[in-house]
Amino acid sequence: MMDSMKCGFNFEQLLDDRPEEADLFRIREASEGKSIVITGAGGSIGSELAQTIQHFQPRQLILMELCEHALYRVTMRLSQVADSLHHPPAFIPILGSVCHARLLDHHFARYHPDVIYHAAAFKHVPLMEQNRFAVVANNAVGTHTLALSALRHGVGKLILISTDKAVNPRSVMGASKRVAEIVLLCLSTALTHMTSIRLGNVLGSQGSVAPLFHEQIERGGPVTVTDPAVSRYFLTLPQAVSRILQGALLNRPGRILVPEMGEPRRILDLARKMIESTGKAGIRIVYTGLRPGDKMVEELMSAEEHSSAIAEGQFSVLAGPSLSSAVLVDKITELRRAAEAYDEDRLIAALCELVPEYNSTAEALR
Repeated sequence: MMDSMKCGFNFEQLLDDRPEEADLFRIREASEGKSIVITGAGGSIGSELAQTIQHFQPRQLILMELCEHALYRVTMRLSQVADSLHHPPAFIPILGSVCHARLLDHHFARYHPDVIYHAAAFKHVPLMEQNRFAVVANNAVGTHTLALSALRHGVGKLILISTDKAVNPRSVMGASKRVAEIVLLCLSTALTHMTSIRLGNVLGSQGSVAPLFHEQIERGGPVTVTDPAVSRYFLTLPQAVSRILQGALLNRPGRILVPEMGEPRRILDLARKMIESTGKAGIRIVYTGLRPGDKMVEELMSAEEHSSAIAEGQFSVLAGPSLSSAVLVDKITELRRAAEAYDEDRLIAALCELVPEYNSTAEALR
């Protein structure tokens, strides 16, 4: 999948939003001199986070990534900028998965991270419906493994980049991210603050619709839209990173933060705007129907969460289910064992135990 750098298309122009206003002084203060881990550092959000944070003079950036090529690419990008910085951080590329506790413990004992931005996740909804064991192991069990390692090594902050698909999930990907949120809600302590930041769709990121539409337009069409009524909350990549960094400044451990994202936008309108902006007339739009795990409209919070929301700046601060660490360990262990056994019925049952609102039936699509 091409990104906006490769294809030359400015995805930010599609939203017509005002430039982001961030508290750069406080963000620098929170980053300067710190040892910072970014998981999924080679992905769209992870690499943008790394490139932004390096300007705030951290002591070192620990880049964790499962894909060798993505890790190489983000390291090269950071190195190219480092020469222009007065105090460039050390870049420590680590090839590996958050699912491996011994790998995490080895590197955390060596580098003593102060902050972890957890962006590593499998995110593509229809693809993950066909790879349920992998997505649960990575997104849910992997987040639990990372959180326990953070606790063992006294990490000050763990920030999970979550998704609106975790709200009343209809996909196994969404349910796995909801489990990740629950893990942080349950394990946050006074010494290791754990917070989830729930975002909408990020335009131009890997796997988002905008690069796909661009490719289809370049080929002369047609542009494929699942349904004319489907809508999503959208952020540009700079907006997403700005909200993550601002959310990390809020002292709200054991909570979920939902930033202001405006009104949802129809994907059909996005497709039409992209076709118009390229000046290529006559490109057809065809409707393919909702795919497994798709929802017509995403939500930012459940009805129960909304009733307990507290406005704080441009964020809503949400509480969530409270489980003891022992109960959580039992339920995560069952998830892990179901995934390792490739037992789908057991896996879905374990997911529903942790996320009762998860509905995996086809009827839930509409």
